[in-house]
Amino acid sequence: MDFKVGVGKSDFAALRESGNYYVDKTELIYELVNDTDNEVTLFTRPRRFGKTLMMSMIENFFSIRKNSQSLFERLAITEHEDFCKEWMNQCPVLFVSFKDVEAETFDSAYKMLMMKLADVCKNLTSIFDGRAADKDDKWIFEKLKSRSAGEEEVKSSIKTIMRMMNAVYGKKVILLIDEYDVPLAKASEKDTSKNGYYSKMLDVIKGIMSTALKDNEFLQFAVITGCLRIAKESIFTGTNNFASYSVLDEDFSDYFGFSGDEVDAILEAADRTDKADIIKEWYDGYIFGNSYVYCPWDVINYLSALKKRKDAKPKNYWKNTSHNGILLTFVKRTDFEVAGKFEKLLNDETIVQTISDELTYDTLHSNEDNLWSVLLMTGYITKGDPNEDGDTVSLKIPNKEIASIFQDSVVRFFTDTVSSDTIKELIESMWDKDEIRSGEILSGLLWNTISYNDYHEDYYHAFLAGVFVGRGYEVESNKEKGLGRPDILLKDRKNRRAIIVESKKSKKKADLNKDCDKALKQIVDEMYAEGLNGYEQIICYGVAFFQKQAKVKLLTME
Repeated sequence: MDFKVGVGKSDFAALRESGNYYVDKTELIYELVNDTDNEVTLFTRPRRFGKTLMMSMIENFFSIRKNSQSLFERLAITEHEDFCKEWMNQCPVLFVSFKDVEAETFDSAYKMLMMKLADVCKNLTSIFDGRAADKDDKWIFEKLKSRSAGEEEVKSSIKTIMRMMNAVYGKKVILLIDEYDVPLAKASEKDTSKNGYYSKMLDVIKGIMSTALKDNEFLQFAVITGCLRIAKESIFTGTNNFASYSVLDEDFSDYFGFSGDEVDAILEAADRTDKADIIKEWYDGYIFGNSYVYCPWDVINYLSALKKRKDAKPKNYWKNTSHNGILLTFVKRTDFEVAGKFEKLLNDETIVQTISDELTYDTLHSNEDNLWSVLLMTGYITKGDPNEDGDTVSLKIPNKEIASIFQDSVVRFFTDTVSSDTIKELIESMWDKDEIRSGEILSGLLWNTISYNDYHEDYYHAFLAGVFVGRGYEVESNKEKGLGRPDILLKDRKNRRAIIVESKKSKKKADLNKDCDKALKQIVDEMYAEGLNGYEQIICYGVAFFQKQAKVKLLTME
């Protein structure tokens, strides 16, 4: 396959120079400058949807320190010839990323912030050597570079650097701030513990942003990215001509993620068109504005795997790029009734919620609507209908990849929080051959556990396995015995006894008893007890499930 993709490449110049496949998003530059009059533009999207690559593209296009003509050859932006003559490599650009500014304590996070600012200064050192810039600004610049600046100097750092760049080039500066809200997200997460430092970090970030964006005579325009839009009153107070575009907005919706046509073109170039349905099932389904998009991180990762192995299976690439704590925040809240909503989502249904794209991290957990809003903005759920408008929208899980995260995180949480005493009572009732009590307990467990896959037989099998595993017994699931494979084999070697469980999914409640008999007949006909030599007691159960009800019937073989 004569096709080159680079996983994790977010540097536009490096990607273009290395010959990697690039999905052309350069038209965003023209639309940003020519079709809007925004002094400050904020783009909020989930992680791994191309925000950093987009910012790098913008930097390479405008930066007066670069010669980018070859990088943009044959790309859409070059069709605007007059625009390119006016803007390409004509402006000083300051690019700052807060991507890694997160830590367990404020002191550690603040040190990482100072490291980021020091790196920015080191990259700019050469342009200030022997050139016009205020001597006091140069003194602060050196302190920032050596990480010895005071807090007030840190808060005004970006404006100081922009003033110096303006003095050198005689032009206003384009400011790019990537992942502006990462420091606040981590601080908010820690604010419920003794190490909480949200208010301290908010004060610092607000100081940096307000001095850089409010009444800054050295600012040409600013582009900012993040996962959430923090309410203007919280961090962007007084910022003029401010525009924000979230996953709910139609404007600029095509520039983050891959469209269906773009994915088709990639698959054609990669000679992997036979994988179109798989990629759609796993990585498509997000609705930004009124556009359906794929997660680009996943598409590129899977194509990289397909380049090595044509039969590579899709997998979850996204789950390790963003923590899943927000999901568990929901299910741990005893004041929110969300189990039923999660269950609907996991069964490919939609729920209806009131959504806001303007939040503050310190109030994210104050009500249920805020938390659903966060799940939408961070990519765990998406709109159910691209044509919906307003604050109340239908929500769904976008694809198989995200569904697997819900199953791993949410379903496991409900399973893990089942009382160990309840499980112990269930197992004891089964050893005691109490089929009625066993059925009651199983039904109770089902009621308090999130069900998914529309009550498919595989769900019930996984549910049973989850109940018995880790309870001090040897558990085999679908392991061949006799002529077939019992669903569950529970062995108590110490007491030389075993339990065989065969389960069935009933089509209606009235079939529970009949399906239990079918399960028991299968145990006998397939001789599941064969091979359990040395076990003095073998207890066989047929279990039938209908939705959240369980029926248990016993057959004892000694």
